[in-house]
Amino acid sequence: MPFEPAKWPRKLRSQEWYGGTSRDTIYHRGWLKNQGHPHDLFDGRPVIGIMNTWSDLTPCNGHLRELAEKVKAGVWEAGGFPVEVPVFSASENTFRPTAMMYRNLAALAVEEQMRAQPIDGAVLLVGCDKTTPSLIMGAASTDIPSIVVTGGPMLNGWFRGERVGSGTALWQMSEDIKAGKMTQEDFLEAEQAMSRSTGTCNTMGTASTMASMAEALGMALSGNAAIPAVDARRRVMAQLSGRRIVQMVKDDLKPSDILTREAFENAIRTNGAIGGSTNAVIHMLAIAGRVDVDITLDDWDRLGREVPTIVNLMPSGKYLMEEFFYAGGLPVVLKRLGEAGMLHRDALTVSGGAIWDEVKDAVNWNEDVIRPADKALTASGGIAVLKGNLAPRGAVLKPSAATPALMKHRGRAVVFEDIDDYKAKINDEALDIDETCVMVLKYCGPKGYPGMAEVGNMGLPPKVLRKGITDMVRISDARMSGTAYGTVILHTSPEAAAGGPLAIVRNGDMIEVDVAERRLHLDLSEEEIAARLADWTPPEEVTKNGGYTRLYQDNVEGPDTGADFTFLKGCRGREVPRDSH
Repeated sequence: MPFEPAKWPRKLRSQEWYGGTSRDTIYHRGWLKNQGHPHDLFDGRPVIGIMNTWSDLTPCNGHLRELAEKVKAGVWEAGGFPVEVPVFSASENTFRPTAMMYRNLAALAVEEQMRAQPIDGAVLLVGCDKTTPSLIMGAASTDIPSIVVTGGPMLNGWFRGERVGSGTALWQMSEDIKAGKMTQEDFLEAEQAMSRSTGTCNTMGTASTMASMAEALGMALSGNAAIPAVDARRRVMAQLSGRRIVQMVKDDLKPSDILTREAFENAIRTNGAIGGSTNAVIHMLAIAGRVDVDITLDDWDRLGREVPTIVNLMPSGKYLMEEFFYAGGLPVVLKRLGEAGMLHRDALTVSGGAIWDEVKDAVNWNEDVIRPADKALTASGGIAVLKGNLAPRGAVLKPSAATPALMKHRGRAVVFEDIDDYKAKINDEALDIDETCVMVLKYCGPKGYPGMAEVGNMGLPPKVLRKGITDMVRISDARMSGTAYGTVILHTSPEAAAGGPLAIVRNGDMIEVDVAERRLHLDLSEEEIAARLADWTPPEEVTKNGGYTRLYQDNVEGPDTGADFTFLKGCRGREVPRDSH
């Protein structure tokens, strides 16, 4: 059914604070006037909250204050009343133990800011990995008209004539140091070349993936995802989005109108086509849970299998986000999906129209960056979901970043009981390991780390790297950076800290991986697994914490359902709180 705009004019929710002449409305209105706002700004026009995740300690989002001014300009031009609201900003670069632990807190914080304050619509100003899903989750729960504006990727890095991809080069070079291929001095010199401008990672890491997911979901204007942070067109996009949100409020175009099952299916297929981050799986499951759309790991596997990875970007390919933008960006990818019958063309977007109408005229300006299907990086891309007695509720792998020869493998487990155990042993020349082994890391899931850190892409031992080996099968209940690569099996569920079978794997156990058959198997009898699980006790770190960590560990779901808080589902669209004055 086409979207039917609401009638305008009508009374908006902000008028419950600002409309009329009662003591309460004068209290709210009068105090805001101390910033010099004329009385006629409170005449019932849309009040737009610019939910800004700027922070000096979130480098990816360091330029969002400038973008906020462009958003404000657009809101003013369209006849709205913009108000900038700082919201929780979880930086992937600096937060300990991991930014993922605070994604749910950020989502809860922005949800309550939107619900409890006098705004009629929201511009979600985001960039760094967790800021994008957390603000979309919060907006989905409040169901107030909302539009996403991402900060955009940084410019290409260059070092000695070669592209330097954010994160991807870091992992590569750190392995080269251990293998004796690179000096520490060269590594420090390369550091200066990695981050040439403000913005998010310039690879198809989690930030760029989630920007693409926002656009594929229809929550951002067409073309938003790939514009570089310092490009003037990024500021134009911000201003246009400011204009658009005012009309969205007038039309009452809400997240629940846009975030349909069809929209999620579009995004899942898009993730396969772009070679997107495995982190998108957890974030998209969490967003879907907020709008009661039944998306599962099985949907990720089913929908991704048939999608070729056509975007030739690191870590799966060669180029970076700057070239992706110049080639035509995500609209070209969406057009390709539509032409292949892999896009729900009628899915609604924040434009008020269908997604196909936004992308059908897109032009591909570089067919090495965005390839035709017959020259895809991976014929069957997407996210592979493996199951078996080692992961009864599933584990994920990114085929486009894996080594084909390792996609079917049987090897001896080398077990690291936690991340500290790994760090203590991995550089030890006496470690009993070779390239045929399977590296297993425990207790790094949502409850276990806590927060499920990006440590799943374990670096290889130096004695293996010196052989010229660059990849091994690695299994954990952790995540990995979207900028990383390798045959890395992640999000093993149930996690070890919740008593999943991963917890009872021992050195020397044999593990079988068969990606084509979607199989992950621990070569033990059911009786032996049951006996080991009966003897298992949770680690002290899961039982001794307090504060937010305790709240998190007690209420976080498994990665197979999005690692959201159980108590945040089913609360969409709660009414405005009562006035206290």
